Amino acid sequence: MSETGPLFVSSGDLLADRRYEWALDHAARGDLTGAADILAQTVERVPAFAAAWFTLGAVRDRLGDRKGAISAFERARDADPQDHHGARLQLARLRASEANPPMSESYVRRLFDQYAARYDAALTERLAYRGPSLLRTAVETAGRPTARPLRFAAMLDLGCGTGLAGAAFRDIAELLVGVDLSPAMIAQATAKHIYDRLIVADLAEFLSAEARSGAHYGLVVAADVFVYINDLGPIIAAIARLLQPDGLLTFTVETHSGDGSKLLPTLRYAHAEPYLRRTLKDAGLVVHSISQATVRSEKGAPVDGLIVVAGLDPAA
Repeated sequence: MSETGPLFVSSGDLLADRRYEWALDHAARGDLTGAADILAQTVERVPAFAAAWFTLGAVRDRLGDRKGAISAFERARDADPQDHHGARLQLARLRASEANPPMSESYVRRLFDQYAARYDAALTERLAYRGPSLLRTAVETAGRPTARPLRFAAMLDLGCGTGLAGAAFRDIAELLVGVDLSPAMIAQATAKHIYDRLIVADLAEFLSAEARSGAHYGLVVAADVFVYINDLGPIIAAIARLLQPDGLLTFTVETHSGDGSKLLPTLRYAHAEPYLRRTLKDAGLVVHSISQATVRSEKGAPVDGLIVVAGLDPAA
């Protein structure tokens, strides 16, 4: 998922709210110039109307007015410190701010709450998503003795969403735990009756709490999750602290040919292979396998991705 529709939060001014709705209607009918004019009038009336500023930025961007779009996105960012709409990401995409800003918790939660009801269909039918099956195959071939059945006493599904990865691994996990930032996604996963435990939480906060409780996992899976995190260092280090001595971490990323992390036009992060290898090593993990794969498509075109399996370094 890479885009959201407008988030309406009342400006507190009935006329401004109505103008905002009129602007959306004009934009939906293809009248972008008219929409921009109405939105400009709206924010003149209510200067702190973050949703209107953000939508004005989006409309100006579609009109090819980069300078005007940047100005509007900056006003949206300033009016909404929690950045529900992702104005900081838009500014980074337009190269008007830091290159790789972290995604706000509010933005990510809203993104997935909005898509939860149609998430499975959108990924599997429209985006040809196959991350869970690729991860399952990678874990099965990660070097475990073939004579021993593949089985994990406890598995953690990070950013579990609606449960697509949980379903792919349920038969080899005695205890299956899922965590996600979006309450709506967790509700969808709950309805599938796959997990033994489901938690709505920020991933970093959850991992920290699990470490304090003394929890350990034989397998940690992150399917299509790290594309929403710019700096993977802290979260991979936190995962390493939860792994059993022979445990495995497996995850997907979108990738690029350079180094480090990179914000894509889809407002998802790509992570280069050299960066991943350094990050895993710094966390005390060794790479069992890194393979190129097409995890999903975008507008009918395959997206370059990597499937990674790593475990604790026995020499560390």
